[in-house]
Amino acid sequence: MIYRFKGVRAQQASGHDVFSFAATPNEILEFSEIERVGRDEEGHLKGFQRHQVASHIRDIRDYLQRDDALLPNAIILAFLDGVTIKDLGEGIVEIVIDASKTKPGFVVDGQQRLSALATMEKPRFQVFVSALICKDYNELRQQFVLVNNTRPLPKSLIYELLPTVDGLPERFTSRKFAARIIDLLNFLPNSSLFGEIKQHTNPHGVLSDTAMQKFVMNSANDGAIRSFMKFDDFEGRSIELINNFFHAVRTVFKSEWEGLAPRSSRLKHGAGLVSLSFVMELLYANQGTTSKEGFTAGLRLLKPHTAWTSGEWRISEIDRRPWNGIQNTPSDIALLTQYLTQKLKQELKQR
Repeated sequence: MIYRFKGVRAQQASGHDVFSFAATPNEILEFSEIERVGRDEEGHLKGFQRHQVASHIRDIRDYLQRDDALLPNAIILAFLDGVTIKDLGEGIVEIVIDASKTKPGFVVDGQQRLSALATMEKPRFQVFVSALICKDYNELRQQFVLVNNTRPLPKSLIYELLPTVDGLPERFTSRKFAARIIDLLNFLPNSSLFGEIKQHTNPHGVLSDTAMQKFVMNSANDGAIRSFMKFDDFEGRSIELINNFFHAVRTVFKSEWEGLAPRSSRLKHGAGLVSLSFVMELLYANQGTTSKEGFTAGLRLLKPHTAWTSGEWRISEIDRRPWNGIQNTPSDIALLTQYLTQKLKQELKQR
């Protein structure tokens, strides 16, 4: 099927075609895909769109069923190929979309509106489309991240997409590296964290993805992982380090880890995870520890001073808190970090 539309072209970045036209939702869905984020059989990320939000679609549909309903917000599409632009003069263009073999378009923004409209009996209702032509799939994902980063899209989805996108602004760099390390640890079958981290494509995980990313970023900023950066295989070394550390955590604190959620174990809570990153760094800095056995020995020294699931944290003579009295706040994380590292230093000194 060949679709033809009259539209307008905007002069923006050189080498990129950006244009707008009007089409019905059914037409848009006939030449465009809503590619939802997911994982293939090998655990690799595919797609980028979040899943449908039924309540959001219902609210949009309830409004659009009115006779006086208007929808001025444009649907944003991206094309890799299958579209040609013919200049008709004075900024007017003819847009030809070839959907005879496959759908060449991808919905970047507006999937909920499209989904709502597709279920309604308004065959002549048109919406505006703003579209661009991308050179490859990486640029398409890049545009999706940049367009949606300032909108109420789940941060977990943005962070999960970061490792697959190149050419993003500087502020994404450290988060992108951390997200990639966590992504690999979460989906490698032999990983000590396999399936444990809650992500958009792994909603059954229990560990906070942002807490685990902070774990990595702490080490990358001024710790063991930073010292690995001089090696060509620094990514592999980083994964091995964290994998070995959490193998040790699961060995030493087995009853406080296995089958538990953050609400029943501060070991799997955001505050506990971030604090443990400094414990790992202390063992690495003090003894050069990178192995499961080395981390296990160090954590056994620390175990008598912990209260992950019961008892109390004896922070000081005047500050004693129940096991669940530690919250995921900067002050409590700093307090727990200082307590754990001080106790470990004392134990190491005595040994």
